[in-house]
Amino acid sequence: QVQLVESGGGSVQAGGSLRLSCAASGFTYRTYCLGWFRQAPGKEREGVAAIDSDGNTYVLDSMKDRLSISQDNAQNTLNLQMTNLQPEDTAMYYCAAESPCAVVARFGAIDVTYYDMDTWGKGTLVTISS
Repeated sequence: QVQLVESGGGSVQAGGSLRLSCAASGFTYRTYCLGWFRQAPGKEREGVAAIDSDGNTYVLDSMKDRLSISQDNAQNTLNLQMTNLQPEDTAMYYCAAESPCAVVARFGAIDVTYYDMDTWGKGTLVTISS
């Protein structure tokens, strides 16, 4: 059974940085696509960054200069490094996985439904103050 546990959220001031981690278990890494998603109060869930089963990465355009996603296969973790955080980045951040990679293959498409990812963690809260 696939399980995902996020950590690393917190409260920082604008301009600060955070590193989120997702501990994954119950599957073989190279067979799954993984990603980070966020949802702010009153808004739809959006994709932040993802990695497909070939190691290709996808990043939210509005954050592409401020974040990087990486995967540590030895420790089975998915990491998200975010810099120069702004109040509009405040949201619950979720780690999610899927196989086959139907959602990640359409990452960033205007009509993609991120809720269709197969498995979700419980999320970690990121709060950015001005």
